[in-house]
Amino acid sequence: MRMKNKRFIILSIFALLLLATAVPFFTACTAKPVSQQKLADSCIRIHIRANSNSQTDQNVKLAVRDNITVFLQDALANCTTKADAQNILKKESPTLIKIANATLKANGFLYDTSIKMGKEYFPDRVYDGYEFPAGSYDAVIINLGSGKGDNWWCVAFPPLCFVPDSKQGEKVVYKSWIKEMLDDIFGK
Repeated sequence: MRMKNKRFIILSIFALLLLATAVPFFTACTAKPVSQQKLADSCIRIHIRANSNSQTDQNVKLAVRDNITVFLQDALANCTTKADAQNILKKESPTLIKIANATLKANGFLYDTSIKMGKEYFPDRVYDGYEFPAGSYDAVIINLGSGKGDNWWCVAFPPLCFVPDSKQGEKVVYKSWIKEMLDDIFGK
C-alpha cells in the first residue's frame, strides 16, 4: 500500500508540474489580438486619398502627406486624450484644406481638396507589428480631387504616423508614451 501511495504522489506531482508548464504556453498561443472596438475607441485615423492612381496624382498625394504630417505633428503634440485630438482636428480642418490646396497648386494641379470627419469602415491593416482589424474607426478623410485613387494613412491619435524613409519606403514615428499606450492597447 505504501508503494502505491508513493507512486501516486510522485505521478501527481509530475502531472502538476507538467500542467504548470503547459498552461502558460497554451494561454500565450490562444491569446486573442486586441479587439477592433477597443482599438477604434482609442484612436483617430487619417487618410489622404489621391485623385487617381496615375503616377502624378500619387506623387502629389505624397507631397500633401509630407506637409500635412509636419503640421499635425505640431498641432497634436500636446494632446493626451482622443477628445483633445478630435477638437483640434475639427478646429484645424480649414488649415488642413489650405495646406493640401497650396501643395496641389504649387505642383500645378487644378483640382481642390475636401475633408470629411466621422466614422468610416476600413479593411485590416498591419504596420510595425500593430494590427488594425477591419472595422469602423473615427477618421479624418482628406480627398484630393475626386479622392478615387489609392490612399496613404496613419493614426492621428495617438500620433503614430508613417513617413518616408529613404531606404525602406515607410518608417514608424512615435514618442515613447505613445508606444507605451499602443503596447497597452495591443497587449504587448
